[in-house]
Amino acid sequence: MRKIITLLKAALVAVCAAPVAAQGTADMVRVDVLPGWRAADGSHYAGLRLDLAPGWKTYWRSPGEAGVPPLFNWRGSRNLSGVDVIWPAPKPVPQFGFMTIGYDHDVVVPLRIRPKAGGRDVRLEGQLEIGVCKDICVPVSVNVAQILPHAAKKPDPAIVAALTERPYGADEAGVRSVACQLSPVAGGVQLTATIRMPKLGVGEYAVVESSDPSVWVSPPETTRQGDSLIARTVLSHVDGRSFAVDRRGLRFTVLSRGGAVDIQGCSAG
Repeated sequence: MRKIITLLKAALVAVCAAPVAAQGTADMVRVDVLPGWRAADGSHYAGLRLDLAPGWKTYWRSPGEAGVPPLFNWRGSRNLSGVDVIWPAPKPVPQFGFMTIGYDHDVVVPLRIRPKAGGRDVRLEGQLEIGVCKDICVPVSVNVAQILPHAAKKPDPAIVAALTERPYGADEAGVRSVACQLSPVAGGVQLTATIRMPKLGVGEYAVVESSDPSVWVSPPETTRQGDSLIARTVLSHVDGRSFAVDRRGLRFTVLSRGGAVDIQGCSAG
């Protein structure tokens, strides 16, 4: 039932937003590419700068209950082997009575570029699809293009600052273990994850993601019990089918006012 309500809410938001999207997006968000620098290992660091108008919000890679997931298409690029998006730590953002995950301020999203050929410029070109919200939510499609010069060696302070805002790794945060208990429930599988880690800060909130795009993850209930953080959620197949849960493909991001932690996989609980 929760899933149905969430999908109906998202559909209602999209319908209401359609007329606004046609008016242009410059008064909501401006997007440009910071060309960055070529690192010693041959990779190139660039950045997407999203300048949000006052009061507007945008979403993280896992947008929460009713958010719009960001999509990236780099098909127009040249000398490009791959792109890794390095998300700065987001925060839970209440929206329309639901909990979404994202940013309520300007943000730089670092990109780690893998050139096909070293010693040559990269032309980064493509299309971004993001959602921005204020009183309504608007799907935004933006075309970007930027030459990333191979001769650039000086790090961009804005990109460097954004890299420092990415979540800690499990070892950095002192995560001792992650155990996942699975049990069948109506319409899916209940997941209880016990994350043994020091308290991160005020307002701890766990985001759970599955590597399987056909598996929907309900908003988790997060509680702290001593040295453990407990996240309870329900996994279900988008088509209502039975499915197997790969614990290695589960990803947990713990958010708080004291920072964030990125944890990959869990053991049997």
